[in-house]
Amino acid sequence: MNLPAQRVDADGRVHVDQRAVFALALPLMANSAVQIVLSLTDMWFIGHISTRALAAVGAVQWLVIVVVLLLGGAGNAVQTLVAQAFGARRYWRASQALWTALWATACAAPLFVLVGAARHLILTPFGFDPRVEDLAATFWYPRVGGASAGAAVWALMGFFNGIGRPRITLLITLVTTLTNAALNQLFIFHLGWGIAGSAWATNCAQVLGLMLGVAIFLSTYHRHHYRSHLTWRPRGRQILAQLRLGVPMGLLPVSDLLGFAIFQMMQTRLGTTGGAATQLVVILTSLAYMPGYGIASAGTTLVGQSIGAGARDWAMRLGTHVIWLAALYMGAIGLLIALSGPWLLPLFIGSHDAEAAAAVALGIRLLWFAAGYQFFDGLNLGSSMCLRGAGDVRVPAALVLPVSLLLFVPLAHALTFKPGQGWFTFLPQFGWGAVGGWVAVLVYVIVLGSTLFLRWRSRAWQAIRI
Repeated sequence: MNLPAQRVDADGRVHVDQRAVFALALPLMANSAVQIVLSLTDMWFIGHISTRALAAVGAVQWLVIVVVLLLGGAGNAVQTLVAQAFGARRYWRASQALWTALWATACAAPLFVLVGAARHLILTPFGFDPRVEDLAATFWYPRVGGASAGAAVWALMGFFNGIGRPRITLLITLVTTLTNAALNQLFIFHLGWGIAGSAWATNCAQVLGLMLGVAIFLSTYHRHHYRSHLTWRPRGRQILAQLRLGVPMGLLPVSDLLGFAIFQMMQTRLGTTGGAATQLVVILTSLAYMPGYGIASAGTTLVGQSIGAGARDWAMRLGTHVIWLAALYMGAIGLLIALSGPWLLPLFIGSHDAEAAAAVALGIRLLWFAAGYQFFDGLNLGSSMCLRGAGDVRVPAALVLPVSLLLFVPLAHALTFKPGQGWFTFLPQFGWGAVGGWVAVLVYVIVLGSTLFLRWRSRAWQAIRI
C-alpha cells in the first residue's frame, strides 16, 4: 500500500519522502504567506488612519478569531474528517463533511450578528480609553457580524487541504487578498468609512472567496470524484456529530487565542504606545507564524490520511517529522525578523502621528522576546495540528485552557501593570509594562509547546476512532 509521503529504498528501508512533504507543505506555506499579506495590508491601511486606530484593532483582533472558531465549530473538523475519508478512499464522505459544515455555519450566521451587535457589552469591561473603545466597537460590529462568510471559507479550504489540493486553497486566498486590498482603499479613504471600512472590505472579500470556492467544489472534477453535487442534503445527526468533534477542536486554539486576546487588551489598557507596538510585533511575527501554520497544517492532512489508510505507526513517524520541521522553521524566521525590526517596523505606521516613534522604538525591543518564543510556538503548532489530524482534541483542549487562563493571563497581568493600573488588585503588580507582558508570553509558549509535544509523543491518540 502506498502511504502518504512514504519512500521505500531498493533494500526495503522506509523513509519520509521529503519531496512529498514539501509538495503539500509549500502551497500551504504560500497560502499562509498570502494571508500575511492580507494582515499586513489591513495593518498598513489602519496604521495610516492613526496610531489609536491601530491600537483599537489590536485590542480585538484575537477576540474576533475566538468568536469565529467557537461559532464556526463544525468547520474546524472538516480537514481532519476529509483527510481520514480520503485515506480510507471514502471520497463521498469527504464532500459530505464539507456540506455539513456549510449548513452548520449558515445556522450560526444570526449568532455572529448578535455577538457583533453586543460590541459595547463585550468591550466595556476591559476598561479601554473611551476613544479607543469607540474605535474598537466601530470595527467589531461589521467584522464579527459578517464573519460567518469567513468561517465558511475556512471550511472550504479545509476540504481542499484534506484531499491534498492546497493550490486551490492558495487560489482562493489570493483572490480574497487582492479584493481586500482594493476594497480597503475604496471603503476607508474614498468612501470615508474609516476603521469600519477595513472590516467591510474583509467581509466582502471573503464572500467573493466563498463564491469561488463553492464553484470549484461543484466543478466537474469534484462532482465526479467526490459526488459533491449529491451529498448536499442536511442531516441533523451528522451536524451534531461534526459539532461534537469540531467544537472541542476549536477550543484548543480558542484557549490559546483568548489568553493572547486578553494579553493584547492589557497592552492597550496600559496605553496607546504599548497597544500599537504589540500589534506591530504580532503582525510582523506572523511572518514566522503563518508559514509555520502552513507546515503544521500539512501535518493534519498527512496524519489524517495515514490513519484513514490504517497506518497509525506511520502517522506517528510522519507527524513527528512535520512537528520538528515547523519548530525549526519558525525559530529561524523569528531570529531574522528581530534582526530586521528597525527597518521593517517604521513602514507600517504613519509618520504624521506623534506616538508613532515611541511605538516603533518599543516594538524593536519587543521583537526580541517574540523571536525567543518562535521555536516553542512551532512545537505548539506542529503538535496541535498533528493531534487534530488524529482526532485527539478533547484532552489537548483541557490541557491548554488552564495553561492559558491560569498561568499566562495572571502572569502577564502581574508583570505588565503597576499597582492601581490593572483589573485585579489581588495579584502582585511589578509594573514592567509591555516588556513584562512579553516575558509572560515567552514563559507561556515554552510551557504550552512542551506540553502538547509530550501529548503527541505519548501515543494516546492512536487509540482514538472518529
